[in-house]
Amino acid sequence: MNTKIRFIFFSMLAGATIAEAQTTAWKPVGDKIKTRWASQVDPAKPLPEYPRPQLIRPGWQNLNGLWDYAITPKTISDIPPATFDGKILVPFAVESSLSGVGRTVGRDSLLWYRRMVPFSAKLKSEKTLLHFGAVDWECDIYVNGKRAGSHQGGYDPFSFDITPLLVKGEQQEIVVRVWDPTSDGPQPRGKQLKQPRGIWYTPVTGIWQTVWLEKVPTSYIESTKNTPDIDRNVVTVSAVAQNAQEGDILRIRAWDKTTMMSEKEVALDATAELPVVNTVLWEPGNPYLYELTVALVRKNKVVDEVRSYFAMRKISRKADAQGIQRMLVNDKFVFQYGPLDQGWWPDGLYTAPTDSALLFDIQKTRDMGFNMIRKHVKVEPARWYYHCDRLGMLVWQDMPSGDLGNQWESRPGVEGKGTEKDRSSLSESIFRREWKAIMDANHNFPSIVVWVPFNEAWGQFKTEEITKWTEDHDPSRLVNSASGGNFHYVGDIIDIHNYPMPVMPAPKLYGKEQVIVLGEFGGLGLPVEGHTWQEKDNWGYQTFKNADELTQRYEGFMNDLVDLIKKGLSAAVYTQTTDVEVETNGLMTYDREVIKIPVEKLEAVHGKLYNSSLVEMKK
Repeated sequence: MNTKIRFIFFSMLAGATIAEAQTTAWKPVGDKIKTRWASQVDPAKPLPEYPRPQLIRPGWQNLNGLWDYAITPKTISDIPPATFDGKILVPFAVESSLSGVGRTVGRDSLLWYRRMVPFSAKLKSEKTLLHFGAVDWECDIYVNGKRAGSHQGGYDPFSFDITPLLVKGEQQEIVVRVWDPTSDGPQPRGKQLKQPRGIWYTPVTGIWQTVWLEKVPTSYIESTKNTPDIDRNVVTVSAVAQNAQEGDILRIRAWDKTTMMSEKEVALDATAELPVVNTVLWEPGNPYLYELTVALVRKNKVVDEVRSYFAMRKISRKADAQGIQRMLVNDKFVFQYGPLDQGWWPDGLYTAPTDSALLFDIQKTRDMGFNMIRKHVKVEPARWYYHCDRLGMLVWQDMPSGDLGNQWESRPGVEGKGTEKDRSSLSESIFRREWKAIMDANHNFPSIVVWVPFNEAWGQFKTEEITKWTEDHDPSRLVNSASGGNFHYVGDIIDIHNYPMPVMPAPKLYGKEQVIVLGEFGGLGLPVEGHTWQEKDNWGYQTFKNADELTQRYEGFMNDLVDLIKKGLSAAVYTQTTDVEVETNGLMTYDREVIKIPVEKLEAVHGKLYNSSLVEMKK
């Protein structure tokens, strides 16, 4: 794109956003607690950061800001309403305080968005992609009255080429139609419930991640895939290109800071292997990142180029000196310990108010001495994983649950109670499609080391088949097939849940074939006056009256973990990072204002868990 035209284009868009914000009143709604970052939200440019750190190119424009919205009865009509109800701040879900709306939608209604976007007709010679980070759950996109496309899936990014739909003149209309049945449908929805209570939270409907435009050449790189191999000191890289021509190739370069380490040119359908010189391994405490450039080349001329990054990291398992399977990072036993992280916010629900807020939770988790986070039945925006990559946090990634109703057996080795969900063909196809999309979208983030398809039997079905498919789809990571129950002899991990105290399956019975982990424990509750979602009837697995009692109990749990590590435990997950709505099990309050156990004390007590002398590996 011509530099002058690009400047005009972006200036027009930015100017329009600011003008709209200046003429439209916006403020958070509701009387619930909020985080300190809520006051930092600028309706002219909420969440302005580049949303896709693993595939960067110049020429993009953020469309977050104030859009028209309407909630209408659900019909088969694709005609937008004649009038709208008001303004909504994108990308905050309509039920959230920061949306400025705070209304529920439900399966019998539709949520509509509309935005007029200034656009230079001079740019129609190039391609324009319209990107959505995530929309929950089903949406139809229209540009200037014509359908651009449809998408189902609340947790994966998607885009449409809207170039053919642009019209003469500067104003282009974008309309989004959303339907989300929440807990009345079979789709993945995590902790959302139509009537929230206990461990189930407020529904999230509509756009909840950044919306943006991107200018690309006619032939362009759509996606990349990189996988490290530390045993051979190489990184394998492939890419998908759109509208390529015969003879086009990929030119891939690996960089260590400003030094190019290696370069390969391969056919478009080939995978390049790039040597990594003097390999520095990525791990907790040393999150070393390398850079990549991937170019689409035609007759020795670069047609398109994107920047990315990678890390040299390996996750595996191996028997220790006792014959018990252990989880290894870069061929070394590292006890993995982290909080169960729901990823909810009192003001933004699924969406952090700012990027600083998004980073805060990860940074505090690391400061507390954790080296892992279990992202619980939710998927975060790409920038969350980018921050984990930068900070050296290991991530266990859950598949968001849905279509619940089968029976749960939490005890290993017990038959006759736990059942597989008899899903409809529609429900099964939705699960498979969305799980694949989530894994594909997040493959390049080195922080993710474990995939978790099922949790506590919530919608669990065809466990052996789904586990095997997950392993085949991504052999570079471990698979925790059934966290918390309904166990099958598949996958790399056997994972029990126990509240409040830490326990584990008997290593001599269960540790010879699978890694033993404690996927959830703790849940020690402490409601802090002035920092709760509601004044009374808050809930915890075990509730304490003051921080001293809580701290004493927690420290006792850490001593118990040391003994379990010696016997065969490879990882544990403490419930949880923050309070969420009526749950007061968090190490931090829901508004992130109070850390219930001092950070320094947590870091000190966690240090004993990482003592390498606790475990002797087989020579």
